[in-house]
Amino acid sequence: MDGLQALFLALIQGLTEFLPVSSSAHLILPSQLLGWPDQGLAFDVAVHAGTLVAVMVYYRESLTSLLMGVLGSGDNVSLRRREVSALLIATLPAVVIGIAFSDVIDQYLRGIGVIATTTLLFGLLLGVSYSYRAAGADEQPISRLDHALVIGLAQALALIPGTSRSGVTITASLFLGYNLATAARFSFLMSIPVIAGALLLMLVKDFELFFSSANLAITLIAMLVAAVSAYATIAFFVGLVTRVGMMPFVIYRVLLALILFSILVFV
Repeated sequence: MDGLQALFLALIQGLTEFLPVSSSAHLILPSQLLGWPDQGLAFDVAVHAGTLVAVMVYYRESLTSLLMGVLGSGDNVSLRRREVSALLIATLPAVVIGIAFSDVIDQYLRGIGVIATTTLLFGLLLGVSYSYRAAGADEQPISRLDHALVIGLAQALALIPGTSRSGVTITASLFLGYNLATAARFSFLMSIPVIAGALLLMLVKDFELFFSSANLAITLIAMLVAAVSAYATIAFFVGLVTRVGMMPFVIYRVLLALILFSILVFV
């Protein structure tokens, strides 16, 4: 993998990880359409670490508040503890299903046809869910455990490329009657254990590969690019959806799906 490919994919990872457009789809498509070689495990570890740092820095105050709640200090301790429990429950379905079906997903569900279908289907669902949202623009904690389980089951669907983890979790939250700011906050907080778990799994699979990479400098730069672009994307997304809603992303997904279906038919 040359430097240009690495920087491009790192930028794509950072820009799409937290947008409801599917980062996995945008990373798979360049390789399939342009014939690029697989970026490799070291690169995947680096960009995941970058996006993890970005979301933790952006939501550092929320994370500090949740930690204080777990330790029994600060205001609204019981509420903070329920929110932590909700985040843990929301994480479990993706972990269980990911472990059970990761090989099947990697082998059979990474083609353009699958990506085009999930991009269209879950894009339309995102548009429909917008009409179920609650009014208001204030971020609120999601602490109901049954709601957390529903959102977690939705997150497990994002293991299929093209679905979008942030998109499907926000969709589920909107259908449950939360406002956009609350849905986005819970979705982004949910990403922390998911990304951290994926990062840990990749490191366990081949710890030495990352640190012995012949392109270590490029890999570290890719991590930085992913972190900076992801942080900017989170700030942009949170500000945008409170002003204009989700329709720009719905339209983008529909257009992208049409392009992908056209490639399947004519190329």
